[in-house]
Amino acid sequence: MKKRKFGLALSLVLAAGTILGACGNKEEEQGGGDGASKEEANIKVGLVTDTGGVDDKSFNQSAWEGLKKFGEEFGLKEGEGYRYLQSEKEADYIPNLGQFADGGFDVTFAAGFLLEDAVQTSAEQNTSANFALIDSLLANADGETVWLDNVSNVTFDEHTGSFLVGVIAAKTTTKKKVGFVGGVDSPLIKKFENGFKAGVKSVDPTIEIVTQYAGDFNKPENGTSIASTMYTGGADIIYHAAGGTGNGVFTEAKNRKANGEDVWVIGVDRDQHEEGMPENVTLTSMVKRVDNAVYEISKMAKEGNFPGGKETVFGLKEEGVGIAPTTENVSQEALDLVEEYKQKILSGEIEVPKTDEEFEAFEASL
Repeated sequence: MKKRKFGLALSLVLAAGTILGACGNKEEEQGGGDGASKEEANIKVGLVTDTGGVDDKSFNQSAWEGLKKFGEEFGLKEGEGYRYLQSEKEADYIPNLGQFADGGFDVTFAAGFLLEDAVQTSAEQNTSANFALIDSLLANADGETVWLDNVSNVTFDEHTGSFLVGVIAAKTTTKKKVGFVGGVDSPLIKKFENGFKAGVKSVDPTIEIVTQYAGDFNKPENGTSIASTMYTGGADIIYHAAGGTGNGVFTEAKNRKANGEDVWVIGVDRDQHEEGMPENVTLTSMVKRVDNAVYEISKMAKEGNFPGGKETVFGLKEEGVGIAPTTENVSQEALDLVEEYKQKILSGEIEVPKTDEEFEAFEASL
């Protein structure tokens, strides 16, 4: 079936002070906001997290921040008009999605490609309920895209944002060796890896890049172990795309910096500058504006324009991906080069690779 794409411009406004430290079990309802003197919206929106939890400091947390921003702006009561359910295990996905559908929620967001099968099952069973799958497209057993009118498919050009932080890594490394830690080896996370490697190699093809996958998005101890091996092996910068597992990368980097080692972490999905404190180990982050995507899709649904049966792509042009606003540890030379490469990507002069095969061809062309 021919793929349909739906473009969407994003807002540049960054909501400050919305970081949520809440946690709890998957059945927990959140306390209410006052919603005073704000426009009221007759809509209910929900979020189902993957097993990383809503306070993963990364993907899920960003999604919740976007939902929270929407709810507060339009006067919804937290826990009633908008709320989340945490998935402790894969078996929780369908019951959690079904709970929102049965509760009359107008849109239920599924945070991450791991919920793809659960969303398809739930959408087919609840045809009057709308779902928004973040980070993936529905597919059948043959890998062909499946379009359902009650499912909005939200994707990002993670490879282009990863390219830009790769440029920063290449301009910053003093050991000419950097690392990449992925969560689950999948086509999605391969986009992060290959975009990052392409950015590094575009600046300096002689830089060595080591990669490893943790096999999980919620195992910080795995992140710590992998980071320890990489830093010990000579890498001085590690880019992680591993959700909660990436928290372990920060732990290892902070311990080493406290002992005098000059090492860095590149964060993912949201500005992870604070995760590197107090040792200040966050070089930069590849921000993936999941919060903006959740906010914008919610707003469209409120206005009666839910983009069901379509793919909504958030890329560099839509400012859905890029480098974090915190740049205190990045040289001006690196920032200038990032802007130069960004324009080349936007103009089509550079086509950033997504897959291993595309990266091999890209590297061979340098």
